[in-house]
Amino acid sequence: MNNKYLKLMVILSGQLLTIMDIFIINVSIPSIQRDLHASNGEMQLMIASYLIGFASFLITGGRLGDMYGRKKIFMTGLVFFMLSSVACGVSSGAALLVISRFIQGISAALMAPQVLSMIQILFTGHEERTKAMGWYGITIGLGTILGQFLGGYFSSLTVMEESWRLIFLINIPICMLALFFSKRILTESKMTVGKNTFDFFGVIVLAAGLFCFTYALTMSEHQGIQMKSILLVLLSAGILVYFVKIQKMRLKCGKSYLIDFTLFNYTNFNLGILAVSFFFIMLDSYFYILSLFFQDGLQIGALAAGEIIVFQGLGFILASLFSSKFILRYGKKFLVSGLVLIMTVLMLQIFLFNKETPFFMLCLLLFFHGIGVGSIIPSLATIALSGLPQKLAGNASGVYNTFQQVAAIVGIIAVGSVFYHFLGVKPSPQHYHTAFSIALAVNIICLFIVLFSMVKVPESILPKRKM
Repeated sequence: MNNKYLKLMVILSGQLLTIMDIFIINVSIPSIQRDLHASNGEMQLMIASYLIGFASFLITGGRLGDMYGRKKIFMTGLVFFMLSSVACGVSSGAALLVISRFIQGISAALMAPQVLSMIQILFTGHEERTKAMGWYGITIGLGTILGQFLGGYFSSLTVMEESWRLIFLINIPICMLALFFSKRILTESKMTVGKNTFDFFGVIVLAAGLFCFTYALTMSEHQGIQMKSILLVLLSAGILVYFVKIQKMRLKCGKSYLIDFTLFNYTNFNLGILAVSFFFIMLDSYFYILSLFFQDGLQIGALAAGEIIVFQGLGFILASLFSSKFILRYGKKFLVSGLVLIMTVLMLQIFLFNKETPFFMLCLLLFFHGIGVGSIIPSLATIALSGLPQKLAGNASGVYNTFQQVAAIVGIIAVGSVFYHFLGVKPSPQHYHTAFSIALAVNIICLFIVLFSMVKVPESILPKRKM
């Protein structure tokens, strides 16, 4: 096997862990709550703490990789991910599990930016990079499916008490294998700088701003929009404005910085950020309202709903396998077709999803939705990161991942609020259908913004291969 693809397999193992552990805890919530005697609020924090730690430190992780070596920071992330997974698996109380999940999220934030950075550095040609990003998309799909499957499987085992602990302990052998091969196969890369200093004050300010913002949003998802959440959002806005101001001053004075704002001078990066933000506002809010609509509106059981959603994952993986070939053949036209397919599927769901809809039709439409999503996701990062200097790779990856994660949370809150508004206090099946339809209409509007971004992307970013 080509040495580049061996390295790709190693770094994608980190991406797999990152995605898998977002979803793996969801199915195990009842078991964890019962065994640890946790309150509903503590359970909410267990889910949210990983996402908060992850989103708050992605930019820091990217910058650390640029300055101290992407291999070194990737392996550091793996070590701390393994140790925090052990801490999660042996937690004796809810508080310890919340803290361990937060550290696990920070560890994931050290790994994730290095994955995209190393792909950009390893695969310099358009054709080979497109294929590599296809495997990146497949990894996201596998992580999503494996997380939900393994969470349910380990939680249902009867061979040991508190079998949910295995959902965290399974990370240990994966991390150990990844560390072994990382040490042997990966090569180091980093920025060439005169003074290798790090902006620790910038880290504190940025992390505080992102923490307040993501904490307010994730808590609003579970508790509704309260004055505390509004105040935290306003506080985070003030902190982030202050962060931008001090970063620009440090850049002007030639001091160390956390974000290089020259990133935003690149048209493709701005278009990629716009596209990924609205795409993930659509995607994560879609899964959120779909689960509510299936179980509460159509009265489909949790197991059957999970089986239907698996078809979306299968479509995602299938499309990711072949998307690189079609991108190389058709360029932007393929991405536009993928977006049109998603919009068409969403419109069909508005008209066809009801209590009389056959099971196979639910699965089929979810499958085609997955094909559309799998056609788009690998290329979003390609658009944002192509054409950037190597010295900006980690910084750009961190910013890209941060926008993606924050957009996912914003989507759940914003579109979820629209859904609940039209649902009403005492919802009937018709109320559920109306709320679902309007929420999907918002999703379609988001996709039109993504479509606008795709059309504006220069042809040189996704050139067609001459046949």
